Amino acid sequence: MLKTLPLAALVLLGACTVGPNYAGPPKAASDAVARGTFVRAKDQAFAPTPGLARWWESLGDSTLNRLVDDALAHSPNIDVAQARIREARAQVDSKRAGELPSISANGTYLHAELPGTSLGTSSDSSGSGSSGSSLSSLNFYNLGGQVSWEADLFGGGRRGIEQARATVGQRFADLADAQVSLSAQVAQAYVNLRDVQTRQRINVQSSALQHQALDLTRQRYQAGTASLLDVQRLQTQAQNTDAQNVPLAAQIDQYKDQLAVLTGREPGALDTTLDTPAPVPLPPAQVPIGDPATLLSHRPDIRSAERALAAGNANIGVQKAKLFPKLNFMGIVGLGGTSPGNVFDPSMLTTLAAPMLSWSFLDFGRTRAAIRSAEAQRDEAEAQYRETVLEALQDAEKNLSLFGNVRQQLGQLSEAERTATQAALLNRQRYQAGTSTLIDQLDIERQQLSAMLSVAQAKAQLTNAYIGVQKSLGLGWSEPVAPPAR
Repeated sequence: MLKTLPLAALVLLGACTVGPNYAGPPKAASDAVARGTFVRAKDQAFAPTPGLARWWESLGDSTLNRLVDDALAHSPNIDVAQARIREARAQVDSKRAGELPSISANGTYLHAELPGTSLGTSSDSSGSGSSGSSLSSLNFYNLGGQVSWEADLFGGGRRGIEQARATVGQRFADLADAQVSLSAQVAQAYVNLRDVQTRQRINVQSSALQHQALDLTRQRYQAGTASLLDVQRLQTQAQNTDAQNVPLAAQIDQYKDQLAVLTGREPGALDTTLDTPAPVPLPPAQVPIGDPATLLSHRPDIRSAERALAAGNANIGVQKAKLFPKLNFMGIVGLGGTSPGNVFDPSMLTTLAAPMLSWSFLDFGRTRAAIRSAEAQRDEAEAQYRETVLEALQDAEKNLSLFGNVRQQLGQLSEAERTATQAALLNRQRYQAGTSTLIDQLDIERQQLSAMLSVAQAKAQLTNAYIGVQKSLGLGWSEPVAPPAR
């Protein structure tokens, strides 16, 4: 019984798990969490309520909604992230399967020449006297199954499963991050497309007014009431305005192709859908932004960094388990004997159990070096987590400030546009009364179009700033239906 005590003691160690237990991520940005508000969220449009997962729907553009949904459903980037989730889940299944016995079928033939034994088989003697020796020959046939299993004495296998599960969680966070980025990319490309289409329309109107003024100046030049310099000046303005249509048309094609690729289509596939101009969609009057604590818990890149830290922590246990002995069990069950016919005889049942203890204690420091490497990787993952948190807060504060300032700028430009519109109406009345010339009226209307162009560009900047806010808050994804780990 004493001989079985060391083996029993090793089996009892199966409840032992080496390596540090994961205690969660380090405290980061505690001041921002305690404050409960963003520093740069000073605009009255911001509301402390949590943001919407499908934030693009608040822009009220059905075409944009369809484009984002198509992108989330068909983008190759999403397919890549989903494939990596399946790969990580397969790793979990592989690690869990490694904890179970392995069973295989086999057939065995064994021939042995054993000196100095008597096995009831053929023997051969040579020599004389006491110096003679006997040689026995043994044939063994077996048909059955082989079972092998490694006992997880020190928890290396369990830490491996823990590491694999953390990697699954990281891959789900990476998928969410891809969804956040993709929805923002689609919305920005769509806003830019509508912005360029609007600017192209205004540019065509401005060009028409300049050509009309040029024709009138030519008539005055022929009548001797205008100089050739006036004609050349207006002609240069009109030509420059006409030339601006060329790059605008190229930008329109680029944004249409970008949207096609983002939605998983070939360039040109969305031309029919997007050819008709539409106004730039504007953000809602109230923009929900939540608070820093919500940001830290929701941003996918922070969640991914936290899961990477958990995986790195578990890997330390995986490496530490290699310092200790391994206990393997092998068993054979089958039919067999000393003749081939025994493998068909039910009475010739053969069983063999062979526990094996192995310990690589002379590895010349390789295992301890691997442990130090794993600990350094864990420390690196912790530092990267803290850096990700700080960069996320910086990103949010930057975009909140940008949105507020662009919104203020849009208000000022809108006032300038209203002033220019009123000036055009008043001068038209003067022109109709005969107290102002047509060329003066055309010049004022050109200034009005210039103010309209500035407002249109500011609207696009505001909506892009709104998109930047949503992306910086980590919005654009929702929890998966399936759990991240199995």
